[in-house]
Amino acid sequence: EVQLQASGGGLVQPGGSLRLSCVLSGVTLDDYYVGWLRQAPGKDREGVACLGDSDEDPYLVNTAKGRFTISADHAKNEVYLQLNNLRPEDTAVYYCAADQMDLRGVGCIYAGIDFWGKGTLVTVSS
Repeated sequence: EVQLQASGGGLVQPGGSLRLSCVLSGVTLDDYYVGWLRQAPGKDREGVACLGDSDEDPYLVNTAKGRFTISADHAKNEVYLQLNNLRPEDTAVYYCAADQMDLRGVGCIYAGIDFWGKGTLVTVSS
């Protein structure tokens, strides 16, 4: 059974930071490309960040550049998203996703993504 379990969300003030983690089971980082998606209230799900081969040259959505960092630990089979300088518009449920296709070419999201798990809620508010 494939499971992607995201954690680390919470309530943070504007300008604050959070580190999201995702534990993958049933799939390995060596065989799948991974990324983070998010869905804000009343909006469509969007791609945020995803890794390429050997975790190099990650894709970041424009609004995340300079603030978010995606990384992975292959030994632990985990992927992370460091969120810095958070803004109220970053409020969303964040999901990790895995696919056998390099997600960078599709902005980290497409209708046929192989797997994504339960998300973790990030709320940015004063």
